[in-house]
Amino acid sequence: MKRKNLGSSGISVSEIGFGCMSLPTETDKASVIVEEAIAHGINYFDTADLYNKGVNEELVGKALKKHRQDIVIATKVGNQWSLDSDEVKWNATKPYILEQVHNSLKRLQTDYIDLYQLHGGMITDDADETIDAFESLKKEGLIREYGISSIRPNVIKRFLEKSDLVSIMMQYSLFDRRPEEYLAEIGKAGKSVVTRGTLAKGLLTNEGLERARKMGGYLTYRADELETIVTQLMDVHENLHALSLHSVLHNDTIASVVAGASSPKQIKDTITAYETSVSSEQIEQAKKLTKKGRYEEHRD
Repeated sequence: MKRKNLGSSGISVSEIGFGCMSLPTETDKASVIVEEAIAHGINYFDTADLYNKGVNEELVGKALKKHRQDIVIATKVGNQWSLDSDEVKWNATKPYILEQVHNSLKRLQTDYIDLYQLHGGMITDDADETIDAFESLKKEGLIREYGISSIRPNVIKRFLEKSDLVSIMMQYSLFDRRPEEYLAEIGKAGKSVVTRGTLAKGLLTNEGLERARKMGGYLTYRADELETIVTQLMDVHENLHALSLHSVLHNDTIASVVAGASSPKQIKDTITAYETSVSSEQIEQAKKLTKKGRYEEHRD
């Protein structure tokens, strides 16, 4: 498994990361999946304090405790959930971030977080206050680096200009190529992108055709378009899963594709796809079949 640095930091992450949100809630089952990921060279594990109201962080902490020195833990903050309901409020203030990091550390059973990410962000936030919170945590040694998880151009631009973040998590796939407008700028700034949604809810796996027939559409793709384009992509490469991963990793700004798995088999399928050769020509063919797209909102 190849590794890349997150931005200009010394944090080296596997090109395939593990998205922990899809882990089963049973400790034993979750641990088996995590062990499978580690056995295949995955060292980057991404969770959030929002997932199942902290339970996901607890599962990840238990599963990774004995591997702590060999892995990279990323989690997120900013979504303040209610203990008594499913209500979630946005809170990017410094006091809240400084308080919540300790709860995440406790659940993760660690004394530091490798990558602490703002789980969203709005242009109305006091970005200076948020950045100051992350910088304070770095100085305390509670986090190694920080980043944001956002698809809002105005938020991304502001953090690129004002902060020393190392990464931006963005939804990016052959079916959602909107980040391509900003990848060169992010890379030039010495930052990395980690991706989510790269398999497009399974549409860009070898089960894609079956899923396309059941879906009512995806983003800007109508239901009738999906089946046609998935078929065309499968003609480009017999392993659509491999084509989807390598079409994203082909860009140097991408440090890691964060992929979820709810079973050891799904881990193996992703690793098989990652280890399958895909040519630059096939990637170009795939991009000719799909829409580049553009973020229309949150630009100013």
